[in-house]
Order: sequence, then C-alpha cells, then structure tokens
Amino acid sequence: MASHSGSTGVIYAALAGNLLIAVTKFAAAAYSGSSAMLSEGVHSLVDTFNEILLLYGLKRAARPADVTHPLGHGREIYFWTFIVALLVFSLGAGVSFYEGVVHILDPEPVTNSGITYAVLGLSFAFEGFSWFVALKEFRRQKGRMGYFEAVRRSKDPTTFTVLFEDSAALIGLAIAFVGIFSAEMLGIPELDGAASIGIALVLAATAVFLARESKGLLLGEPASVAVQRRILEIAQRDPAVQSANGVVTVHLGPDQIVASISAEFEDEATAPEIEAAVDRIEAALKTDVPEVTTLFVKPQTAGRFAERARAVAGAAAAEMHRPATASTSGPAT
Repeated sequence: MASHSGSTGVIYAALAGNLLIAVTKFAAAAYSGSSAMLSEGVHSLVDTFNEILLLYGLKRAARPADVTHPLGHGREIYFWTFIVALLVFSLGAGVSFYEGVVHILDPEPVTNSGITYAVLGLSFAFEGFSWFVALKEFRRQKGRMGYFEAVRRSKDPTTFTVLFEDSAALIGLAIAFVGIFSAEMLGIPELDGAASIGIALVLAATAVFLARESKGLLLGEPASVAVQRRILEIAQRDPAVQSANGVVTVHLGPDQIVASISAEFEDEATAPEIEAAVDRIEAALKTDVPEVTTLFVKPQTAGRFAERARAVAGAAAAEMHRPATASTSGPAT
C-alpha cells in the first residue's frame, strides 16, 4: 500500500499545480491573444481533469471483491489510465492542433507579451515542482532499473502517467516560449500557431505512449520474475510438496496478483494433508508476498506440467507463424 500512498501524493501535487496553471494560462491567453498560450491552457486543463480521473480510478480499484467481481476491482486503475491517454490525445492534442491551424490561416500578432512571458515562467516553476515530485517517487519505485525499462515493467501506471504528463507540459512550455518569442522578434505571427501545432505533436506522442503501456496492463501482465521465483520458493519449502513445478501470475492491480501454482505433492499425502499444505502456503505468501491476493494450487506431476508447458509453447509458436489472412480456397483434391 506504500506505493499507492506515494502515487496519491504525486497526483495531488500535479492536480493542485495544473489547476492553478490552467487558470493563469487562460487569463494570459485572453489578454495577449496567443494561440500557443491558449493551447497550453487547454493542456493544463486536460491534465487537471486527468488527475481527477486517476484519483477516481485509485478509489474504485481499492474496492473489495464482490459477487460480480470475485477477484476484486484492481484493473479499474488501468482502465482509467487508458481513458487519460485518450483524453490527452483527443482533447489536448486535438484542440492544440486546431488552434494552431486556425492561427496560421488567420494570424494575429501577440500583444502584451510581457504578461505572457511571466505566466510561462510561473507555469514552468509550478510544473517543474510537480515533475520533481513525480520523478522522486518514480525513482524510488524503479530501484536500479533504467527509466524506460522501469516504465515497461511497472504495474502502477499512475506515477509514470503524471511524470510523462509533466514532462510533456515542460516541453510544451518551452515550445510556447520559442513560438511566441520568435513571432514577436521576427514579426511572423504564424510562428505562434506553429508552436501550438508543435505542442499538439508532443501531446499526441505522449498519449500514444501512455495508451500502449495501459493496454498491456489491461490485457494482463505477469508478476516480475523475482516475485514468481519467490512464490515457487515458498511452495517448494512446504514439507508436503515434492516439487513446485511452475507458477502462472497476472496483475489485477499494482498490488494485486493472482497466482496459480502447479505442485506435485508427496505420494503418501492424504487429501486433508494437501489442504493443510495449501493453507500453509497461503499463510506464508500473505507474510512474504502480500501482493498475492488470490492463490490457486493445482496438484500436478512435474512430467504432466512439462507436457502442458510444451503444448502451450507450441501453440504460441504456431500463432506467431500463422498467416495474417486465412485462405478462402477449398480443400485440395
């Protein structure tokens, strides 16, 4: 649960910063007529709404299991993260691109640029603070892994979503400054609209990346190799288990793992002894690997498990080499 509290703190920091920044940017855009500033205002407003959705997703994901969701609601956070990615693309990138095209076709010179630069500077400071909070939490979670590897392996999308949103915001602010400054210095107001299109491209790239990561989590990703190894070690050390053959895991949420263990029990073990062994394994997992919220144990010989594993691997290989489109011709005669 520590990761959830850390993620919530990151989201609240981003929410407060983006709300203040959005109001300030819209006021500056109305005062100066800058297309890039208006795009930045829309960007911050979308980010504010995104943080609200992430907090809502965390609350929904924390609900206990019920009749209709016997394994819990953990994947709610993955769903809402995917919705955030769609909003960044459709609203943030879409509106920014539209504003950019409109101001290129019908350019207007930026007025009161001093106010605009002041707002950009304040926004950069606020966004920088939020970015630093998100980066600090993400670095704590990633450990020794590289940044992109940590994102790819992360099962908690809230922290890296805020981090990438804030990174896109900082890049967008830099683009807005360059566009407004260039338009004013060179007397080419179209550059302000071009900056808005640049912001749209940054947001679109961020949205595609977030959607790709959220998709994998929604479909179901396994626990890390270290966690799987630990689960097998706990099962193997039980006196009634002759061999812990393997484990299949899937994340239902950042801290919710469903595990299915294939285990060969001692030949002389009776049904009550096997039940007692399963209870011991569950108790040990609750202490050592509390992320495992649901456990299934399948009594199975090592040979039978290996046979099934080979069958699954063969089916996967056949699927990879399967033609993209099936032939519609009849059987050969």
